[in-house]
Amino acid sequence: MKILHTADWHIGKMLHKHCLNEELHLFINWLSDLIQRESIDLLLISGDIFDQSNPSAKDREFYYHTLKNLSDLGIRIIITGGNHDSVAVLNAPKQLLELLNITVIGGAMPEIADEIIPVKNKRGEIELVVAAVPFLRDKDLRKDDKTHSYKSRIESLRMGIKLHYDALADICQSSYPDATCIAMGHLYARGVSISESEREIHIGNQAAVESDAFSVHYDYVALGHIHKPQVINKMEHIRYSGSPIALSFSEKKDQKSLVIIELKEKSKLELNIVNIPKFRSLEKLSGTFAQLEEALSEYPKKEGLLPYLELEFHENDFSTLILSEVETLISSFEESTSFKILKHRVIFKNDMNDSSDYFKLGTSISELSPQEVFSKRIESENFTEDEQKDLLMSFQELLESVEQEDK
Repeated sequence: MKILHTADWHIGKMLHKHCLNEELHLFINWLSDLIQRESIDLLLISGDIFDQSNPSAKDREFYYHTLKNLSDLGIRIIITGGNHDSVAVLNAPKQLLELLNITVIGGAMPEIADEIIPVKNKRGEIELVVAAVPFLRDKDLRKDDKTHSYKSRIESLRMGIKLHYDALADICQSSYPDATCIAMGHLYARGVSISESEREIHIGNQAAVESDAFSVHYDYVALGHIHKPQVINKMEHIRYSGSPIALSFSEKKDQKSLVIIELKEKSKLELNIVNIPKFRSLEKLSGTFAQLEEALSEYPKKEGLLPYLELEFHENDFSTLILSEVETLISSFEESTSFKILKHRVIFKNDMNDSSDYFKLGTSISELSPQEVFSKRIESENFTEDEQKDLLMSFQELLESVEQEDK
């Protein structure tokens, strides 16, 4: 049996007002070819299917069309919800999708055993069992927690995640002792390398889980949420597949990939990392006005989708003339057939101070996270370092509560 692990598709993702579904569509075409070429039996998608909890009709159509085409390849598909996903949106068509051999677990199930999905091989035997764990929200993990201590809340969340996986491992062991066991998850693990496109979860990532949260009974743990492919604590069988496309300029150099897990015999797995082609380049160009003007004029035409550029102009002294020239330069390349400028900013070295780093000229408020704006606000007050830390943690918890209420 061959299993393919992917995650974090973020259908409908906008990068500076430009939708990334075009490159995602190319990824799906490439994925379909890979599934056929490698004779994949099971596809695991570990959360953040959509970028928004209330996706547009066009994004939902993209999703259903994709699932139908993948199902036509004769594979089994298991989908779990992520922190960006609405449980209701993912679960709404689940009974219909079951007819296509697609199982959806949008949120934590009332009966935890319902997150266990047995998978049969071609002989009709249960060869694999999947603990399909979606993103576990605070309300799923702290049902009986009455404490008001932040430290206790963090420990409670972390322990809640571990107990959830332990309980599922016990069920797998007792009910399917002869089957290989794979767990799915959408969470933040301690020590991972992040980009600027992941949304913080569980009190600003304070409740990061350790690798020991996953029972020794799991033969592989297919994680989502972190967009850069990586393993946890040097344990090859616990890994993030990463997002299939770059979702921010901070991911421009990442080699995107997915994982093929080949089940040779019980608990004997062979992992194969498959690199995903880069369908669109994201590039950052930095320099003086003169340097960037020259770089844009000489920018070569490239194969594939139009490259997206981020420009950072560096000058010594503030000048309204430079600002005007920058705007004129950007406008002159609006119809370029070699690239598209998505973002630009001007940094005047002698006028910049540490407290305004987030507010460089050319930075839009839409580019800042709520945490960044709030952090800058409290820096202007006479709070001690500990008070600032407590306020930030309280703000983060309130923000997460509001976001989860919308889902």
